[in-house]
Amino acid sequence: MSPSASPGEGIAPLVPAPLVPGPPVRSAAHGRRGVVGARSSAVAPRRRDLEVLATVIVGMAALLTGPLIWPAAGLLLAAMVVGTLQVLAGDDEDGSAGRGGLGDRGVPIESLILPAIAAIGCLGAIRLVPVGLALVPALAAVAILIDRAIAVETRLIAEERAPTDDDRSRTMIALLTVALVAFVGVAAAVPGGIAGLEPIGAPVAPLALGNLLVLALGDAFVAALLGYRAAALRATNLRDALWSALTYGVAIAIGAAAIRALGIPRLIGPALLMLLFYLWDVVHGAAPASRRDPRWIWQTAVLAGLGIVVAWWNLRLVG
Repeated sequence: MSPSASPGEGIAPLVPAPLVPGPPVRSAAHGRRGVVGARSSAVAPRRRDLEVLATVIVGMAALLTGPLIWPAAGLLLAAMVVGTLQVLAGDDEDGSAGRGGLGDRGVPIESLILPAIAAIGCLGAIRLVPVGLALVPALAAVAILIDRAIAVETRLIAEERAPTDDDRSRTMIALLTVALVAFVGVAAAVPGGIAGLEPIGAPVAPLALGNLLVLALGDAFVAALLGYRAAALRATNLRDALWSALTYGVAIAIGAAAIRALGIPRLIGPALLMLLFYLWDVVHGAAPASRRDPRWIWQTAVLAGLGIVVAWWNLRLVG
């Protein structure tokens, strides 16, 4: 669901339309989406090809070492955005807008987020799987997750009405699942990002400040994009959706730094970040949209205070 706004509002799209031949990208300021008719016969193969391509790239990333994981994640993110755009738009085989598809209406920007984050989250998380036969079921799970993420967005686009409570619940389940995988992926990609891997009884070593900054920024990036997608479901305006996305990112960045400072072992940390994401979404789902509301000011002040405390805490641990 795209945030509603007056017809005169516009935004800079996350994916510049000139870079993607075929269907236009519809920004979040264009209001509610319309009916999507029957898909062309090329859509199903395109969706399958995208899922296979993403799964193969994730499988190859299991062999990457060091910082090479980050450019691979960037390339996969770009590929997923472009590929999901083409799949959701339902293009013809010749690249023109599919008959009965979205045509000139374009694809909402927020609809491209969930599959892309699912893919890059898997790219990081796959590093926790030992190279060998264990990769086979893991890659099958990757393909299923990406397929379900695309299916959620396809269902939302196909509806001519606003999302119902069931639609929002279904999408939130997908968002939380993808968030968990992505938080695990970020922690796995950062050296020392997952605490508690030391021998039993050994103290948990604090994370170097450079790696801690990468961990916090990576989690903030994931949370901000997924937060924007969640805010779009509530039909808020563009300004408040962007502000809400920013607060998701800041809250999760602070939470990631605090959880790592506590040395919470293994995958419990990413699970707690997923819980924090859900709790923050509950707060924003009930709060008024206006940033002048006292609750917005209170939230901003709390985030700033917590950020200072957590930064001081990690600096003290590192010494």
